[in-house]
Amino acid sequence: MPNAAPRPTACLALADGTLFYGQGFGAVGDTVAELVFNTSMTGYQEILTDPSYAGQVVTFTFPHIGNTGATPEDDESVETPAAAGLVVKWDPTEPSNWRATDDLVTWLKKHNRIAIGGIDTRRLTRAIRQQGAPHVALAHDPEGNFDIEALVAKARAWKGLVGLDLAKDVTCAQSYRWNEKTWAWPEGYTQREGEGLRVVAIDYGAKRNILRCLASAGCDVTVLPATATAEDVLALNPEGVFLSNGPGDPAATGVYAVPMIQDVLKKDIPVFGICLGHQMLALALGAKTVKMNHGHHGANHPVKDVETGKVEITSMNHGFTVDSQTLPEGVIESHVSLFDGSNCGIRMTDRPVFSVQHHPEASPGPQDSFYLFERFADAIRARRA
Repeated sequence: MPNAAPRPTACLALADGTLFYGQGFGAVGDTVAELVFNTSMTGYQEILTDPSYAGQVVTFTFPHIGNTGATPEDDESVETPAAAGLVVKWDPTEPSNWRATDDLVTWLKKHNRIAIGGIDTRRLTRAIRQQGAPHVALAHDPEGNFDIEALVAKARAWKGLVGLDLAKDVTCAQSYRWNEKTWAWPEGYTQREGEGLRVVAIDYGAKRNILRCLASAGCDVTVLPATATAEDVLALNPEGVFLSNGPGDPAATGVYAVPMIQDVLKKDIPVFGICLGHQMLALALGAKTVKMNHGHHGANHPVKDVETGKVEITSMNHGFTVDSQTLPEGVIESHVSLFDGSNCGIRMTDRPVFSVQHHPEASPGPQDSFYLFERFADAIRARRA
């Protein structure tokens, strides 16, 4: 007699009543969130700790998740992982990586995050593409006891990301300085030395590697919370202002962020935005944002620089997008997605103010888009001159 299949210890319940059963690992309990898929083959720890994934459960289309373990060096935020949960095809194996200090299962337990393995992630991804990112309840019970009706009800009752300001939940509590540069062999992370370009970074959920890229480009970075006012920013006498990535609905965060950005723009200071920061800048300039069907999440997204014709392989993570049809006079579309034609960048025609939807710091190209940090630094140097 063949061995019987193990009893399911985890359940993923979609709001439409669809159920996926599998083997749970990580924390025990349940969580409710939006479900998105990510096509990246590497970087699962960076993805799970990216603050932009707050309010979302991530399913990976690549099956080998967990094989490099986890290390604090790869965390993109200083707090617990932002993603609410994890869905994978195969249960994680023991890590094979000299940098690993933990296996993924132990790491998830430490950070109280729920995961489920043994799922048909292809079927799940097709459902997300066809129906849009669904609201889900993810539960893990070692005994395999689930109240299915209650789980489906929780998924249906969840309000979703539209109208939800999550930047306040993931931003820093107080300001701090940042001078750590990007990782390089064999030194690892090193500190920027000497006088730097004075940059104020607004933390809507900033990834550490973005701050490292700014430092590597020569910036002396001071990070301020998402709710910082224009007075807070200008009091530091910045030579440039950076608007970070982050989670949630840009229109909701824009209630307090847009007035600050508009006041900063009056001072003719170079401004650079990434992801949510890109959307914040667009709103401040008079454009609008819209919710996407299933968003862009992965490290293989081709983006075209409209002005040079160059195609960059980029990392993406966003569920909202700037409506390029609403860009005002004096603001042009600089980058577009070659997957669906959606907006991936804007710039003002008469000032060094620009932003991109993709993540130039994530290096999938591996350095196709790093020039954006150098462009920002060069704009500051030009203002100095």
